Amino acid sequence: MEDIFKSWLVETPIAHRGLHDKNIPENSLGAFAKAIEKGYAIELDVQLLSDGTVAVFHDNSLSRMTGNDGYIKFLNKNDLKVLKLKGTKEHIPTLEEVLKLVDGRTPLLIEIKNSSTKVGVLEQKVIDLLKNYDGEFAVQSFNPFSLQYFKNHAPNILRGQLSGSFKGEKLAWYKKFLLKRMAFNKSASNPNFISYEYSMLPNRYVKKFKDIPLLAWTVGSKEEYLKVVKHCDNIIFEDFIPEI
Repeated sequence: MEDIFKSWLVETPIAHRGLHDKNIPENSLGAFAKAIEKGYAIELDVQLLSDGTVAVFHDNSLSRMTGNDGYIKFLNKNDLKVLKLKGTKEHIPTLEEVLKLVDGRTPLLIEIKNSSTKVGVLEQKVIDLLKNYDGEFAVQSFNPFSLQYFKNHAPNILRGQLSGSFKGEKLAWYKKFLLKRMAFNKSASNPNFISYEYSMLPNRYVKKFKDIPLLAWTVGSKEEYLKVVKHCDNIIFEDFIPEI
């Protein structure tokens, strides 16, 4: 494996949910096309639908992005093009659609949205979709056991442990305690890199893993970038344009 400190994970700023704005919704094909045009890597979120389709969508609920009631996990593939994102013509894409659009033109950082301890179905479907994809990519997750699945079944795929303050998350205090400290890095996820909440940097938890790259999420302004850049190797950004 190449030196990860000389790879795209360090050298190319990563657009959070694509390069989106008030006219181009997050996690849309339009946002991904714009990121490609401007030369940024793309971060995106994947979830499993009721029929086994892997969809690109962040929230559990449909309301914020589509104005509809209900939850993403109850949809099937045929529902996706009916639901429009933020009143635009953009629909919820599948991961397969995104891979076809990007086609290796820029790297992808794929967040596995699996908060359950039952891992394997979503992870394996992502592995299968990426098996013949001719482009650079990595996966990341807050769930260390999701990353453990990738370690055991697709060790060639770069994997990153996501972490942060977990403020506002509906988790037991002891789970927040362990996840904030990335207590499962050695026993489960064994990550190739870490993605940590930018406002929590620097901290003693990430300093233990200085032999692997550190990404800061989600940096939302030039001012935030200037504060955090000396503490990380790369940023996941939105709402401003960093210089390449």
